[in-house]
Amino acid sequence: MNNEYSWIEFYEDFANKLLSYKNRQSELFEIIKGLSEEQPLMNYLHFEREDWWAPRDYRIDPFSVMGIFNRGLTDSNRKYLAGILADTFHIDHPTPSEFTGIPLLNNMNSFFGGTDELWTLFIEAIKAADSNSITDEFKSAFNDAIAVTGNGLAYITMSLFWIRPNSFMTLDNNSRDYITKEIGIKVPSFKCSGQDYVDFLSELNNKIKSLSPSLTFPEVSHIAWSKKKQSLNGEDKKPVEKKKESKMVISDKNLILYGPPGTGKTYNSVYYAVAIIEEKSISEVLLEDYENVFKRYLKYKEEGLIEFTTFHQSFSYEEFIEGIRPVLNSNEMAELEGEIMYEIHDGVFKKFCDNAGTPIESGKNSDLGFRKNPTVWKVSLEGTGNNPTRTECIENDHIRIGWDNYGESITDSTDFTQEGGINVLNAFYNRMQLGDIVFSCYSSRTIDAIGVVTGEPEWHDEYPKYKRLRKVKWLVKGISEDIVEDNAGKTMTLSAVYKLSVSVTNAIKILKRIRPELFTKSIKIPNRVFIIDEINRGNISKIFGELITLIEPTKRLGAIEQQTAKLPYSEQDFGVPDNVYLIGTMNSADRSIAMIDTALRRRFNFIEMIPDADILRDVIVESIDISQVLSTMNKRITVLLDRDHTIGHSYFLPLKTGPTIDTLSKIFKHNIIPLLQEYFFDDYEKIQLVVGDNQKQDPSTCFIIKKTDNQKLFGDTINDVPEYYVINEEAFMRIDSYAYF
Repeated sequence: MNNEYSWIEFYEDFANKLLSYKNRQSELFEIIKGLSEEQPLMNYLHFEREDWWAPRDYRIDPFSVMGIFNRGLTDSNRKYLAGILADTFHIDHPTPSEFTGIPLLNNMNSFFGGTDELWTLFIEAIKAADSNSITDEFKSAFNDAIAVTGNGLAYITMSLFWIRPNSFMTLDNNSRDYITKEIGIKVPSFKCSGQDYVDFLSELNNKIKSLSPSLTFPEVSHIAWSKKKQSLNGEDKKPVEKKKESKMVISDKNLILYGPPGTGKTYNSVYYAVAIIEEKSISEVLLEDYENVFKRYLKYKEEGLIEFTTFHQSFSYEEFIEGIRPVLNSNEMAELEGEIMYEIHDGVFKKFCDNAGTPIESGKNSDLGFRKNPTVWKVSLEGTGNNPTRTECIENDHIRIGWDNYGESITDSTDFTQEGGINVLNAFYNRMQLGDIVFSCYSSRTIDAIGVVTGEPEWHDEYPKYKRLRKVKWLVKGISEDIVEDNAGKTMTLSAVYKLSVSVTNAIKILKRIRPELFTKSIKIPNRVFIIDEINRGNISKIFGELITLIEPTKRLGAIEQQTAKLPYSEQDFGVPDNVYLIGTMNSADRSIAMIDTALRRRFNFIEMIPDADILRDVIVESIDISQVLSTMNKRITVLLDRDHTIGHSYFLPLKTGPTIDTLSKIFKHNIIPLLQEYFFDDYEKIQLVVGDNQKQDPSTCFIIKKTDNQKLFGDTINDVPEYYVINEEAFMRIDSYAYF
């Protein structure tokens, strides 16, 4: 075992020190709380929040303590925190100098759930590892810990790996992928039990010993991590391997891009969306020119494959899923003109999901003829059962309706009070579009044909009745399909034409089941991407409602554990299609981020977007290196506050094409200083430290100036007037003002 794995002794010793607190858990809590008050990098623990710590009886579990230096931090910060904890707990082994191959907690979800369950697992795991004997008590503790909301297989196994890395294998994404593809061992599912995990460890240990007798679990984790890094950096030149890694990159159904302001979260969501739709690796798409990628993004958006929305404080379930809204004559079966009616209105996400099953061919609508977002209509051909009109329509590829007495032309002056039909005719002439789907109603429950609208309304005087006609292409006919369940449990009414509650996805399912040959290899159901900008700004529990369960990959339509929920307004059974991907963006500097719903954290994978000073390399304004300016500012902010409130590189991008003092001045004056004022709550002494004013000898080069004008303002009557700070406008245009970064 070489120096790359010298961390093992430190981690095991640290776990032993924590074990000594098993009967002094409140004491451990006070120690960690005290450290957090001194260390900005531990602010995420939020010891000030009673709603987090009161239910835990002011105790902290040992895995969360080890997680303090096993999060998505820089190695220098991880080493710093590990050193602080080593001093506190008197650990003899040296602090690790590197952390390669050690799995990390997600910065946005750095807690475990169930203090009692985790302490029991911690104790039983160390006992089992040190005695080299897996007990029933360990298996039971594993089952209890993994069942607690917020834990899960990846977090539980990586925490066991931390405390005894030679005995327990981590099952984070990197290791799972490597073990499955390279070692050839089946990895336990996410519903893994303690017995399943123990059996897996035994099989894995036997397999790696047969491959290489000296190979250890830490080395397997390190190799898995290294291969993932090589793939993302483009170092893996084997096409087959690249393809495997590509699929892994875009396989997550729910992603959140998070980071400080100006790090390109919304910008990068374009790359991710295009990569998902085109089924390419994100690294491959990132190599392309943004302008070309954005053109394709707009094209996919126009085709309905991408939807974009922004959450805000007023955004509601009714806007996202479904609600009720007042309209005039909205109900197709109503005939009372001018009466206020109420209709069920699909929200933006439900509408997107309902259309997610629409097939395409070569990037366009397929030759099935569907439009981008088709509506499903019920059409009665004369009446129910067999009749001459039905037979003629099915044979000649069209639909026909009546109200012949109104004549060929329907105008605003047409009097509908005698015979009615205003809503049916409005639907037939105005609301029904080319590419919509029609169900031919045979009885109150069944349909006998499904078609797609191919023609505009026509008048055919050669028919004795039912003279209003629209051409359709019948995709299936001569069937007897009960659609009540797909129609939100409702039977069909007597009205000749109206919109059904059947989703496009369900209509496609019926077609695929009855006539699968319609869907050739060239016709496919594409991936679709729903982007939610500023996802943390909305009330997540209120907006998502029952959907918070349905978005889980294992609960999607078509998955083994697929689930649907009956929606409250339409009473329709609704599920999230498997080809719908969710991408959220989240500003880590936003104060609302700490309140993000725990259920949302568990169901999304988080990808951090960090400031990238290298993008500004070689950007020089007179003598000032802008890359150095950004890097130095962010180091200062990290020390004074935290890394979540650093400054993104995008603020400085205008300097790449116009590296002038005028542009730099405007960036600092209108972006950087206001952002720092928000970050530090107008604590100007800290702002001065960030921008280097404390090091300047010439006050005229300071961006922030301290003033005392009590004599001028109040005369001799008041002496004890506090100092105040002002922005020095002239400093922004002086190049020597930027010399202290």
